[in-house]
Amino acid sequence: MTDLSHIRNFAIIAHIDHGKSTLADRLIQLCGGLSAREMRDQVLDTMEIERERGITIKAQTVRLAYRAKNGRSYELNLMDTPGHVDFSYEVSRSLAACEGSLLVVDATQGVEAQTLANVYQAIDNNHEIIVVLNKIDLPAAEPERVKQQIQDVIGLDASGAVAISAKTGLHVDQVLEALVERLPAPKGDGNAPLKALLVDSWYDAYLGVVILLRVKDGHVKAGTKIRLMSTGAAHEVDRVGFFTPKPETAAELGPGQVGFLTAGIKEVADCKIGDTITEDRRPMAEALPGFKPSVPVVFCGLFPVDAAEYGQLRESLAKLRLNDASFQFEPETSAALGFGFRCGFLGLLHLEIVQERLRREFNLELITTAPSVVYRVHLTNGDILELHNPADLPDPVRIDHIEEPWIKATILVPSDYLGPILKLCEDRRGVQLDRTYAGSRAMLTYRLPLNEVVFDFHDRLKSVSRGYASFDYQLDSYQEGQLVKLTILVNAEAVDALSCIVHGHVAESRGRALCVRLKELIPRQLFKIAVQAAIGGRVIARETISAMRKDVTAKCYGGDVSRKRKLLDKQKEGKKRMRQYGNVEIPQSAFIAALKIGDD
Repeated sequence: MTDLSHIRNFAIIAHIDHGKSTLADRLIQLCGGLSAREMRDQVLDTMEIERERGITIKAQTVRLAYRAKNGRSYELNLMDTPGHVDFSYEVSRSLAACEGSLLVVDATQGVEAQTLANVYQAIDNNHEIIVVLNKIDLPAAEPERVKQQIQDVIGLDASGAVAISAKTGLHVDQVLEALVERLPAPKGDGNAPLKALLVDSWYDAYLGVVILLRVKDGHVKAGTKIRLMSTGAAHEVDRVGFFTPKPETAAELGPGQVGFLTAGIKEVADCKIGDTITEDRRPMAEALPGFKPSVPVVFCGLFPVDAAEYGQLRESLAKLRLNDASFQFEPETSAALGFGFRCGFLGLLHLEIVQERLRREFNLELITTAPSVVYRVHLTNGDILELHNPADLPDPVRIDHIEEPWIKATILVPSDYLGPILKLCEDRRGVQLDRTYAGSRAMLTYRLPLNEVVFDFHDRLKSVSRGYASFDYQLDSYQEGQLVKLTILVNAEAVDALSCIVHGHVAESRGRALCVRLKELIPRQLFKIAVQAAIGGRVIARETISAMRKDVTAKCYGGDVSRKRKLLDKQKEGKKRMRQYGNVEIPQSAFIAALKIGDD
């Protein structure tokens, strides 16, 4: 069994594209985790969608064997984490399983918004932090300026920062030495009853549920009967092991170690992330604190295009939920779309990734309704209603007032682009709290309503700053707002999938934009179609899709004009009847495209 003083558990944290996954590649290479033939770029980004987009979505764990310069052999448990704000829950889970962090900062870009957010999470977990300056081989690198910036903005001592190039491998060996010298060893008692933290889990078609765990006390091996404390379910362990990053079977896992186990668990609901695993015969008195549950900020409906796929969608969502604890869902029905699920996400990128994973991994074609945030509706009788779906908004007569969620946003941007960013935040009803400068960069703190940020704020921010601005946010509080429900009517029928709650000041422009967009997207019929936007019973915008005209006079070769007139009048009467009874099919692409309305 490995001596506890020779184990180091650490996470790699950084802003997006600062080089976390590339540094993980180099560490695996230096420690011989994979042979040169097996090695490839971003080896820990195992999902096809991660490799395509060049982002990390799932945190990954690897055990590496390293022989230090002092002659001792060390066991390093590395966790590579995502950088995007929508996957911050993955970061918080990884940090809870470690004692230290490698903070990677791009020597050309410096401190960014997500760098700050991740550092504060690491400090909350009492981590020892080693600063790593990456990309020092680039001509634009300014290591001394960035060291000063780390001290000024974050307040971390960067004098002992390790300057490396993860791409070329320059000085990466110094990172390994810093890990064994400066990070604390884990604590634990091998003779105590089993106490382990369930860090992650996923579904395998052959093995059932695979659990990733961090052992705090005791040992776990094949044949051990374990109990999951939150559900009380007991299972016998089939095998235990670790990732190198290939799965390797081990005899047992002891205190301070990170690895996986399988126990023939078939029920997805049995495994709750953050749960405590203990021995069935010698259970723990009380569970570990676990993780704070994630709070979804964006909700939308997912409906199968083919109603017969509803059962498959339910199973697929349950399997995905096992692998992604920040994702939540519950059944709902829609008059236009049938049976589906109301799903909660941490942001729009998270929504997009889940939708793409359902399409690729489970072959499901889905319709997505308008994303919406959680509103608090205060009724006249004193009740408070949490509203996830705008279609469920009660009668306006029963509503006293509506509160919307506000966020506290941190934006880091070069001073040259400050003007357009201030205007963007003002346009989105933002309230400036603070503005400070670190060299040529400004750090803005704003309070913004979340429903103004959800749709396209991040894209607009990148656009007006030419990609230089970085953005991070956290939920702040709820505040009363002048909010109204915008209903879209097609041929006098309300389309609940396109209903949304908007601020009174922008309701008219948003309604007009939706009507114009739907006019382009809905195919023409043999009768006129009215597309209207309404607030309550008042129509605020309208567009008309003109009718297709069938040539009913084609068979008239000459003759009196009254013959043609008679046929055209007959056609007009028929179209009037069709408009009365005509049913308009809205293509699924129209739902998604109609929601992507920019500021143009």
